[in-house]
Amino acid sequence: MMTSFLARFAIVLSFLTVSAVTPAGAQQVGQPAPSAPAISTEVSAQPAPSQPASGQPASGQPAAQMPATAESGAARAGKAVATGLDELSPLGMFLKADMIVKAVMIALALASVASWTILIAKSIEFSVLRGRLTAALRKLTAAKSLAEAQLALGQGNSAKNVASTLLHAAISEARLSAGLNSDEGIKERAASSFTEIVRAEARRVRVGMGLLATVGAISPFVGLFGTVWGIMNSFIGISKSQTTNLAVVAPGIAEALLATAIGLAAAIPAVIIYNHFSRVTKGYLELVSRASGATGRLLSRDLDRSHMSVHARAAE
Repeated sequence: MMTSFLARFAIVLSFLTVSAVTPAGAQQVGQPAPSAPAISTEVSAQPAPSQPASGQPASGQPAAQMPATAESGAARAGKAVATGLDELSPLGMFLKADMIVKAVMIALALASVASWTILIAKSIEFSVLRGRLTAALRKLTAAKSLAEAQLALGQGNSAKNVASTLLHAAISEARLSAGLNSDEGIKERAASSFTEIVRAEARRVRVGMGLLATVGAISPFVGLFGTVWGIMNSFIGISKSQTTNLAVVAPGIAEALLATAIGLAAAIPAVIIYNHFSRVTKGYLELVSRASGATGRLLSRDLDRSHMSVHARAAE
């Protein structure tokens, strides 16, 4: 009896155990998988927005706003480029230069203007002087006496023509030496007067040549002084800004080099003009020497004629 009771108890316990385990496993197998969160489903269900192509407006941005923005950006870029070009122009560099560098540039510019003014003025002067002296020299050569030459040249031209001055000096010496028998003394005194007149004429026509020589000689060094001063200021600016960026260094160096450029622009024409007028002056003084020789020959003829007339009267 006891054995059958234990067997029955074991069977009931086993049945209860199987009943307790089987519904949970069946429920686990038959139940569907838990769904994903709602927010994930909504996000995945929505299509991804397409990215706008380069240069095209986004979906939420008005189409008219983008060209205006691009246009304003291009305008700002163009203005920046124009401003940079203006600052690197010769006028912009001059305005931004140091006061000493500005003074050097202005002085060199004035020197250049003076050189070109001398070129124009002396070209006109030599053209007039050579024309008058050439015509007077032809008349002196064709004349037979001092009196005839004076009539040919006319009166009151001593201040306009060096030939008239030479002729007036010869006539004055002959008049002052009247009654003297020493022809050599008269000729010597006349030649001394001629030399003084030629030297005075040479000094007169060389007016302005000294300025040309000075400009041609010292302009490069004055420009170099401005360059050294500007570069010194540039290095001081570099030390203050503590940067070696080319954008910081370039403007100051460009301003400094502009002074050297202006110095060369003033010196080179001055040297060329000086050499040109040196040759022109030499040719003009040769004409003056020829006029002096022609006047001396006229004086010598008059002296010989006077002695011949004295001998003729003595023979009578």
